[in-house]
Order: sequence, then C-alpha cells, then structure tokens
Amino acid sequence: MKVAIASDHAGFWLKEIIKKYLDRKKIEYKDFGAYSEESIDYPDTAAPAARAVAAGEFDRGILICGSGVGVCIVANKVKGIRAVQAYDTYVAKQSREHGNCNVLCLAGRKLSKAKGTRIVDVWLKTDFSFDERHQRRLKKIEDMEA
Repeated sequence: MKVAIASDHAGFWLKEIIKKYLDRKKIEYKDFGAYSEESIDYPDTAAPAARAVAAGEFDRGILICGSGVGVCIVANKVKGIRAVQAYDTYVAKQSREHGNCNVLCLAGRKLSKAKGTRIVDVWLKTDFSFDERHQRRLKKIEDMEA
C-alpha cells in the first residue's frame, strides 16, 4: 500500500506522528507538506495529495488540518476522491466498508496522538465490503461526477 499524506500547520504535529506509525508498519508514503508549523493554506498541500490518489499514484491519502473540515472539502472537490472526516474508529471503519473512502481527513487540533493513530490503524486495515448495495451507491456517486 502507498499513502499520500499532507497537512497544514495545524495538522503538522499529528502528520509527523502518523508518519512514524506508517514507518513502523512499513507502509510506503509521500509527504506533500506542510514541513513545519509555519502557517500554510491547507489547499496548497491537500489538493496535490488528493490529485495523486485520484491519479492512482497512491492507494489512499491522509489529510490533516486543525478541524479536518477544510482538507475534507478540498479533497472531495477532486474527481474520484471519496474523503471522510473521521473523528472515531466507527466512522473510519464504516467509511471504508460502505463508502470505499480513499482519503481520510483528521482534526489536528481535536485528536490525541493515541486516538489519531487508532483511527488511522482501523481505516488502513479495513477493506471495502463489495456488497452489491454499496457498489450500487458508489456507482451513483460516480455517475454524478461524470
């Protein structure tokens, strides 16, 4: 699995924690920034990461800003992206099983190191269910994008 990861300044600290998690799990990733806590606009890092996932360069993406909302809005503007703002493991699991979400968005100012890492762990380990009803619903979303 290959993961695109990006944040703004408010998500930088959590992004660095998640990169260590990915290293421990031997999951390949590319960091699209931010590279410090110096103020940066979240679209500048989230959009290139989401586009790389949509282009098939990465299997999934993880985006982090202060609330998780901004990066989620940006990612969902990219055709082929199904981004979720997950604030707990239930949402993370459901987003993969039912929605086949390919981008996870997190709130750097609201999640602890432990909770953020647990959410990422569940999200990365959960596969799409391939149930007919979920496939039907995703097809309707794809048709909307066309």
